[in-house]
Amino acid sequence: MRIDKMLANLGYGSRKEVKKLLKEGIVKVNDSIVKDGKQHVDPNKDVVTLLGDVIEYKEFIYLMMNKPPGFISATEDAVEDTVIDLLQPEELVFQPFPVGRLDKDTEGLLLLTNDGQLAHKLLAPKKNVPKTYYAIIDGEVNSTDVNAFNKGVVLDDGYKTKPGKLTIIKSGVRSEIELTITEGKFHQVKRMFQAVGKRVIYLKRLSMCSLKLDDTLLLGEYRELTDQEVKMLNQQV
Repeated sequence: MRIDKMLANLGYGSRKEVKKLLKEGIVKVNDSIVKDGKQHVDPNKDVVTLLGDVIEYKEFIYLMMNKPPGFISATEDAVEDTVIDLLQPEELVFQPFPVGRLDKDTEGLLLLTNDGQLAHKLLAPKKNVPKTYYAIIDGEVNSTDVNAFNKGVVLDDGYKTKPGKLTIIKSGVRSEIELTITEGKFHQVKRMFQAVGKRVIYLKRLSMCSLKLDDTLLLGEYRELTDQEVKMLNQQV
């Protein structure tokens, strides 16, 4: 990889700005000053420093976001605010994208990455990746609903869902539940409850595969996944 591309990819500026940095003689590779942006480096072997600080190169970025309501799960939109708008420049240089979608009014766990291979695996229907949601329901959720979800329910377009695990936390005029499903159909959780005559009034995703929402993250906040979290995701799909 060319040194100028590496530095640009890591957010140290445009190619032109990086060229200027190199000319200043503040970039070293294995303790030797490098001024030529065309010089190739091996990020896995060579030690690159800027003003004495070691630069760690990474190809992929993995972010866990506690998605707030009011943002759509897209990389760009002419009208709506997107989850990408919540990121800082140092993450934006990696050009991450959301893995799957959460509705505009839905909160909770959203994975953003530029690792297309992992994203494809997590979203592949045949992988049956479990996703767990917490929801507040307008209406009394009962054992009949639990049994219906366990068998799969027929949505408004005639599609029968795969079985879902419905757990009742509180049953009443407003019920609280957790639901685990292995699909990602459009508005699926909301439509599953519509199929049994009830309405979702609040929805939050808690987990996806082995990845659980960090409860220290406030709405709109995010953090990088740990190496262990990334490893577990790759192992499970």
